[in-house]
Amino acid sequence: MLTEYEQKLAIKAIRRKKLFLALSITSVIVGLGLAALYSWEAYAEPDFDIGIHFVLVILILLNARQNLRQYNYAKILGAIISNKNIALNKLNFKI
Repeated sequence: MLTEYEQKLAIKAIRRKKLFLALSITSVIVGLGLAALYSWEAYAEPDFDIGIHFVLVILILLNARQNLRQYNYAKILGAIISNKNIALNKLNFKI
């Protein structure tokens, strides 16, 4: 049984599901774009310090992975809550 706070948190996550997916896609595009830019910079300028720049790329891609994970959890929560509501409505219960 979920507390009232946990129910509100789950509903917020379900509402933000599309936002999590959009942030994940955007982060992947930005991360890959920066990786291409920094690779070109390293090719064009041999003394370009690529290490710290690729740390930034890795952090952006890790952020994209976390947003995708949140999207998947929100999708699962939505399925669980909707199935629970359907089952309770058949029994004429209210949550």
